[in-house]
Order: sequence, then structure tokens, then C-alpha cells
Amino acid sequence: MNNVLQMLLGKKGLPGLLILAFILLVVFPLTMDVDGLNLTGRFLAFAFVAVGLVLAWGYGGLLSLGQGLFFGIGGYAMAMYLKLEASTPEATAIQTTPGIPDFMDWNQITSLPWFWEPFQSLTFTVLAILTLPALFAAFIGFALFTRRVSGVFFAIITQAIVTIATILVIGQQGYTGGVNGITDLRTLKGWDINTDEALVVFYFATVVLLFAVIALGMWVLSTKYGRILMATRDQENRIRYSGYSVAYFKIFIFALAGFMSGIGGAMFTLQVGFMSPSIIGIIPSIEFVIFAAVGGRLSLLGAVYGSLLVGYARVTFAEAFPQLWLFLIGAVFIAVVMFAPYGLAGLYNTHVRPRVEAFLVRMGWRPDTPPSDTPHAIDPQAAQEARK
Repeated sequence: MNNVLQMLLGKKGLPGLLILAFILLVVFPLTMDVDGLNLTGRFLAFAFVAVGLVLAWGYGGLLSLGQGLFFGIGGYAMAMYLKLEASTPEATAIQTTPGIPDFMDWNQITSLPWFWEPFQSLTFTVLAILTLPALFAAFIGFALFTRRVSGVFFAIITQAIVTIATILVIGQQGYTGGVNGITDLRTLKGWDINTDEALVVFYFATVVLLFAVIALGMWVLSTKYGRILMATRDQENRIRYSGYSVAYFKIFIFALAGFMSGIGGAMFTLQVGFMSPSIIGIIPSIEFVIFAAVGGRLSLLGAVYGSLLVGYARVTFAEAFPQLWLFLIGAVFIAVVMFAPYGLAGLYNTHVRPRVEAFLVRMGWRPDTPPSDTPHAIDPQAAQEARK
């Protein structure tokens, strides 16, 4: 028994992954109905963005207030494919121009725009979801990081970019659906996405993809690149003088965060059946940051818990106090920054894990490597540096 505990708890992040997997794959499916699973799946779609923010913000020092842009690119790409599948000539026979999305017909567009045509292919759509958010993030990163834009200036610029993107989406109503977005999504390769069976399948698919993204993040942090990234966050000039290209390290991690956000957007679209600019604007982008902050900006697993906790809190309090929700979420963010700068993960590492380890030691376990999904979560000196 002792050897088994050492093998499991000696692997960084494995205990936390197992616990989270048990909650998401066993506890929730057994205790929730289809609507509950669907709601949880939406929050888990947001968790993709929060995990990317942990990498970019917590480990890279890049506070982005515009991650809704990349979430929206993935979401709109999936919505475009689903809308085209629902807009067959037979299904749109009553339109002036059959065979195109209804909002295009309402805006007197008589043919499918050229940039919509590739999204008739599911293969192209999946490739677009995986590449376009990362490419946009890399382009933005190259434009900013090569000019050494960082800190609050970077945060403000990313917020401005997502604002511009939202205005463009709303303004180009004939091509994007405008303020209503792309709605009335029905099938995926002929499979009805609105049935209970489909919603359950999408929930489990979201969980599996989320674990893949977390594993990717853990792997990146365990490599030499991850160590240099953290050193860049803490001592950027020293790393630059050591001969490393700081800008390209930042571009990579920002693009990786965009890649993760795009997957989350696509899974969100599948689970809610629409995509609109209200989900990609400034407020959602700030909420994504709050998810990461509440869970712990140095914890990939904490980002998932933060997304779930804040998501459920929003549903609960927004129904009871709809006018006060934004004030409440702002108060939560301020409280986390002031009293728990490392979020739920920090509270766990400070107050819970020492007691768990003490209990295991009394049971005969001798830890070889302290269990954690983040190096800084167990290193007081590194955590102190991360606070700066």
C-alpha cells in the first residue's frame, strides 16, 4: 500500500487529476440530470479559456483581457458549419434565396459569401478551430511582444481588440448574424444535437478534451521551455541578456492559450446550440480571468474548479439578484486578490494538503516528491516571486 501511494502521490498533478476525473466522470453523471450535465458542460467549456490563462498569465505574466476573441473564433467556426448544415435548399425553401443561412436572406444577400464556403466541410471546420485562434493569437503576440509591450498596456490592448471584434461581428449582420449571432443549430452530420443523448455525449467529450488540454499544459510546464517561461515572467531582462528570445517565448504561450480557448468555444457552441457576440465581449473576457483567479492562477486544475464555482454562483445569484450580479463578481475578484492571491489552489496547499500529508505519514507513507500540479504551489520562495 505504501509503495502504491508513493507511486501515485509522487507524480506531480496525478492525485489532483484523479480526483477531478472522479468528480467529472462519476459523481456529476450519477447525481445530475441531463440539464445539469449540460449546464456543467458549458462551464467546463469556459474552463478551457481559464486553463490557457493560467499558462499565459500565471506562468507567463501575460494578463489578457481579450480571450473572448479566441473563444469566439472557435465557437463561430463550429456555428458556421452547423448553420450551413441546417440551411439546405429543402430546409430553406421558403426563403427568397434557398440554400443560405436565414439571416443572410433577411439582409438581402443572394449567395453564400466566399469565406463561408470552406465551412461546409467538417474536416476544414475542425482544422479551423484548432489553428485559427492560435494563428490570431500568434499574430497579435508578434505585433506586441516584438515591440516589448507588456504589463497593463498589454491587458488594455487585448481588451481593445476584443471590443473591436465584437463591434465588427455586430455590425456585419448579414455575414455573422449580428447581435443575435448564429442560432437555430440543429444537426451534426445528420445527428440531432439537441437531444438528451447528444447533450450527454457532448458533456463527456468536453471532459475528455479538457483533460487533454490540462495534460498538454502540464507537459509544457515540465519542459525546459516551461522553466524558461517562468524565469521570463520573474526576470525578463536577465533571460533576455542570457541570449533567449523573450518575445517568441511569449508568442508561443499566448498562441497556446488561444488554441485552448478555441476548443472551448467550439464545445460551447455544440452544447448551447448557438453562438453570439454577447459571449465573446469584454465582460465574458473579464469573467474568464476571474475563473482563473478564483481557481488559482498557478494551478491548471484550479482553473477548472474556479470555472465551476463561479459558473454555479453566477446562475444562483443572477437569478436571485440579477441587478447585483456584476457587483458581486467584482467583489469576489477583489477579495481573491486581497486575501487569497493563489485562489482555491493556494488555500488547499496552505490549509488542506499539509493535514492530508500528515495523516498519510501517520499511516506509514513517506512522500518522495511533493504532489502538486504546479511547481510554484509548493515552493514558498517561487510563490513569493510570483506574487510580485
